[in-house]
Amino acid sequence: MTKKIAPGGAGEEALLGDSVVLTMVDKAIGWARKFSLFPYPFATACCAMEYMSLSMSPYDIDRFGALLPRFTPRQADLLMVIGTVSVRQGPILKRVYDQMAEPKWVMSFGACASTGGFYDNYATIPGIDRIIPVDVYVPGCPPRPESVLDALMALQRKIQHQKQKLIGQVAEAR
Repeated sequence: MTKKIAPGGAGEEALLGDSVVLTMVDKAIGWARKFSLFPYPFATACCAMEYMSLSMSPYDIDRFGALLPRFTPRQADLLMVIGTVSVRQGPILKRVYDQMAEPKWVMSFGACASTGGFYDNYATIPGIDRIIPVDVYVPGCPPRPESVLDALMALQRKIQHQKQKLIGQVAEAR
C-alpha cells in the first residue's frame, strides 16, 4: 500500500516517495559481498576436475557470482583448497592465505583437503584446518558439483549475516 502525498507535502515522505529503498549499510555490504566472490583455486589433485565442471551449463557457478577465478591471492577473497595437501605444500598454502586481503574465506574441497582422505602417511596433512582456518567443508571424494554449490550457498549465507567491517572500522582495528 502506498500513501498518496499531496503535491505540496513536506517531510521525509515528500523527499523519499516511492523510489527509495531504505536499508542498513551493513546489510547492503553483506549482500554485495555475497554475490561478488573471487575464488583462488589451490588445486592439487583429482578434485580439480570436479571444480572445472562447476562452470559448465548444468551447474553454472556464475549464478552465485563466483565464476571468475583469480590466480593471484591479492585479488581473491575465497581460497578454495581443492585436493590433497602434502607437508611440503603446507607452508605454500599458509603464504597464499596470508597474502589474501581481508575479508577472506576458505573452502576445504573434498575429503583429502578436509581430513587427509585415505592417505594416512607422514607426507599428507590430515586436514588443512591445522594450517589455516576453514569456513566451509565440502564432503566427498571427489565431491559432486551439487555439494560444492550447497557449500557455496552456505558460505554466502555466512557472509551476508556476519558483521561487515566498514573502512573506518578496519583502520581502527589495526
